[in-house]
Amino acid sequence: MQLAIGAPEKKELIQKYQIHPQDTGSPEAQVAILTARIRQLTEHFQTHRKDYHSRHGLFRLVGKQRRLLRYLYKKDVTRYYRLINQLEIRDTIGLKTN
Repeated sequence: MQLAIGAPEKKELIQKYQIHPQDTGSPEAQVAILTARIRQLTEHFQTHRKDYHSRHGLFRLVGKQRRLLRYLYKKDVTRYYRLINQLEIRDTIGLKTN
């Protein structure tokens, strides 16, 4: 199993979540790529429980994903909720901000 997302998978995710045809760096596309990497690493830890070096990388990815989601929530709440529903991830930002 590879721990990185290949170029074809990344391109597919960008095309699925981009806002306009030339968009490659929107928060939605970045969060989708990070979510795929997080899911791969989580699967990796099912068999390699003591891989602490990769676990540190996972924590960095989760932090980056959380920051991007917080930015998207502040910028446009409807886009935020649409994205978390599409990616099937938990709403941790909207619950804390009331």
